[in-house]
Amino acid sequence: MTAFDKDQVTRFRFVRCDFAADTGVAQLVYAFDDGPEMTETVTVPGAPFHLDGARAAAVQRALRLLHLIAGVSYYKAAVPAQVAIDSYAIDAATAALVETVYLNGLGEFAYRNGLNLRGRFRLPVEAQAEPAAQPLGLREHALVAIGGGKDSLVSIEALRHAGVAATVTWIGGSQLIRACAERTGLPMLNIGRTLAPELFELNRQGAWNGHIPVTAVNSAIMVLAALAQGVDQVVFSNERSASYGSQIAGTGEVNHQWSKGWAFEKAFGEHVQRHVAADLHYYSLLRPLSELAVARQFARTDYYDAHFSSCNRNFHILGERPVNRWCGVCPKCHFVFLALAPFMPKTRLVRIFGRNLLDDGEQAGGFDALLEFQDHKPFECVGEGRESRAAMATLAARPEWKEDVLVKRFASVIQPTLAADELKLEPLLVIDGEHRIPAALWERLRADFAA
Repeated sequence: MTAFDKDQVTRFRFVRCDFAADTGVAQLVYAFDDGPEMTETVTVPGAPFHLDGARAAAVQRALRLLHLIAGVSYYKAAVPAQVAIDSYAIDAATAALVETVYLNGLGEFAYRNGLNLRGRFRLPVEAQAEPAAQPLGLREHALVAIGGGKDSLVSIEALRHAGVAATVTWIGGSQLIRACAERTGLPMLNIGRTLAPELFELNRQGAWNGHIPVTAVNSAIMVLAALAQGVDQVVFSNERSASYGSQIAGTGEVNHQWSKGWAFEKAFGEHVQRHVAADLHYYSLLRPLSELAVARQFARTDYYDAHFSSCNRNFHILGERPVNRWCGVCPKCHFVFLALAPFMPKTRLVRIFGRNLLDDGEQAGGFDALLEFQDHKPFECVGEGRESRAAMATLAARPEWKEDVLVKRFASVIQPTLAADELKLEPLLVIDGEHRIPAALWERLRADFAA
């Protein structure tokens, strides 16, 4: 391969995609200009799949949508101004959805690299509007995404309690997620995803690099898997707080977890029902809940205490280091510790993490960012600043916590600068807001969540 110069690249190409029903392997092919092809593979277990005419057509539509969305990993290497689709045509609705994913999903990437992507990624629209998708007679069953953290485990137990048949589903080879999935005792589906090896070489040669909207990619993968398996629900566990980004002075809002937010869920879920399969429901089970409400729900059982981890240092694209499930110093560890603290005994929480993170003065800066005190919310999947402030204020009023170094510091330095009525926990536990949860299921869940 000749040396890659991102500034000389003029065009990104969606070359072709195919799905082999006999093996369950999807191939997604991309290229820059006339350069070498980059092929990503996604493997859905359970093949061979017997796809009839209508379902085969829906799988093809889902495959193309995945091809377009997963291309974000490759496009970002050079962010050229021209984009081409070599082997199929798309309509305006598909182009609009995918352009939104690239613009917003690459928001943090653009901010960190000093790039302006507004209006840059434009897909060619060459097809007439597709007819509305038809129901396929999919069987009632949920593929529920599991990430190894508290949120997906809350969803899994809620579905179990509501009597919804589910398969816990994850993408990639994480042993930590597998151990968590096994703990559920439910059927499991481990989808394989292998990025094109050329991408890592481009990164070594100075390609643009950074955060991509991985939940958008995983959502598209799971829609393809659901159709191949013939099931009618794809369930994620993104809460209300995910829609809230980091407020950057001079820039505005940048949301690290945009594809976990409501705007993406609404746009993607509606597109799938209108253009892919009318009876395939994509939704987040936790959308009406705040992070604190999810933490309260998780704390009700200790069944997963020794198995779950939300620490992002454990989940890396090139592997994981699950010797300790919690590093204790990253924003995720800080936030999960703080969010769970109001809802479980101190001894239990310290046992989960192996130490008391709030009694370590060296962690002050990390917790300050969560509190949005002299810093913005970290570029991580953490709750809103007001949730962190309310949790800390709650601990400051409790004898077992108030002498800990960082709780004491909050009470003396930060709390006096805040309005007392903004530090109440109860309003943040209210269950409300828009969601896509099927109505009958939501009626069964709502009482469980509110109890």
